Amino acid sequence: MDIWPAVHAERKALAADLRELSTEDWARPSLCDDWTVRDVLAHMTSAAKLTPPAFFGQMIGSGFSFDKVQEKGVAAQRGATPADTLANFESVLTSVKHPPGPNQTWLGETIVHSQDIRRALGIQHKYPTDAVVTVADFYKGSNLLIGSKRRISGLTLRATDADWSHGTGPEVSGPILSLVMAMTGRKAADDDLTGDGVATLRSRS
Repeated sequence: MDIWPAVHAERKALAADLRELSTEDWARPSLCDDWTVRDVLAHMTSAAKLTPPAFFGQMIGSGFSFDKVQEKGVAAQRGATPADTLANFESVLTSVKHPPGPNQTWLGETIVHSQDIRRALGIQHKYPTDAVVTVADFYKGSNLLIGSKRRISGLTLRATDADWSHGTGPEVSGPILSLVMAMTGRKAADDDLTGDGVATLRSRS
């Protein structure tokens, strides 16, 4: 599929969902460990402003610590207020800049982090099935940073709302979005899943 139109559409939909948040909502813990809703959005903005040369420059400046690069990016894009955080994000809605990595990475980042935010806030959103399937196909074979390939090793994943399955072994079944979130280590998504393999998947998150 054409990745960037999907990324741009999902960014725009997320921005629209966040325009009426309260101060308390912005401070809610997201599905990302140690990050609030506001932190996750700032991270998404930072990633959409980075080019590969800038990323490598920041890695060198941070002593080759990926975590420090992320922390600096969040701090730079949070702004003084939640309104600043949202304005910064809205400035990159149609950006095609990104750190090094396959384009599917940035579709995955957009969908997963959007859900990190929405699920924490109880906001419902229908993601395009083809986009989520594309992300699932990417993550099933990738150990880059989040180790999704290792996490699902020896398990059968089967979507109940899309024509998608992967692997062999004890089954984990559920909505395709929940499978993607579980593949990336979000324990909250395990509650949406059923099958003999769920306990194993949960233990690896």
